[in-house]
Amino acid sequence: MKSPALIQTDTVLAVDQLRLDLSGPSEQLELVQDVSFEVRAGETVALIGESGCGKSLTALAILGLLPQAVRIAGGSVVLAGEDITRASSTRLSALRGSVVGAVFQDPMSSLDPTMTVGDQIAESRRLHLGESRKTAGERAVELLDLVGISNPRARAASFPFQFSGGMQQRALIAAAVACEPRLLIADEPTTALDVTVQAEILELLEDLLGRTKMALLLVTHDLGVVAGVADRVVVMYAGQAAEQAPTDELFASPAHPYTRALLSSVPQVGRTRQPLPVIGGRVPPAGVFPDGCRFQDRCAHVVPGVCTVGPIEIRHVAVEHESRCVHASAQFGSEPSL
Repeated sequence: MKSPALIQTDTVLAVDQLRLDLSGPSEQLELVQDVSFEVRAGETVALIGESGCGKSLTALAILGLLPQAVRIAGGSVVLAGEDITRASSTRLSALRGSVVGAVFQDPMSSLDPTMTVGDQIAESRRLHLGESRKTAGERAVELLDLVGISNPRARAASFPFQFSGGMQQRALIAAAVACEPRLLIADEPTTALDVTVQAEILELLEDLLGRTKMALLLVTHDLGVVAGVADRVVVMYAGQAAEQAPTDELFASPAHPYTRALLSSVPQVGRTRQPLPVIGGRVPPAGVFPDGCRFQDRCAHVVPGVCTVGPIEIRHVAVEHESRCVHASAQFGSEPSL
């Protein structure tokens, strides 16, 4: 949510006022609007929100992998100093793998079932780094070892279906970081895994970041995951960034009613046996957003004539803490939620 002038020199990714539209037969629907954030070298930024909020579309825009009917209608996405909204498909293909890597929710939809795991990892290094088949193959074995797969040389000759879900995700991470990209985008990387394996995958991602200056953009709906690994959080709602702040500050002093509602609905150890609070109402349909605050129909603090006219501008609550709420500074940002 910072202007380009405030982007720091160690910024790997800077998204500024991104807008994504869906092109229909007779009209255009706005899916994502005015989303801005940055990711710096060596840090983890979580992009969080419920299904349909636009977080995965934002990630796909950064990767240059938007569905054919969705287009970037405004704003910029600067990756390692290059605005990819102006890049050709050939250039985007060159950036994927070398500058930015991706890990998705279902590894089996990302891994080629007809190729061995080792060949898939090696392919990226051969394509982007020009390594020989032998050199790339040896590096693939090293990468499998790095991500914690036992007997990596034998496993490199295996096919994806011969791996468990957790091993498939580890292999996908190995492929994503094979060329040492500056940014890794992980879109719900642990959702399909059991709790124990989830913890192992998150620990692996943290370890990889600790070894390098690679940045991580973590797309998730899981606040527990965010609390454990993220340095900063961007909360999305109905296609907009509602709030962003350092993780500790966001959890201690949320400055947007939606963020507060999300945090209050998280189960806590030791909480009395009372029903968890729920957020009443529904998210407005994509492309049919109300004027003013998009959370207005579900918010107990809505002020007609203030919250119902727009657009609602970003308000600065504290250093690196911003909220898209007219009450952000006066009413919110004081009560711990977790």
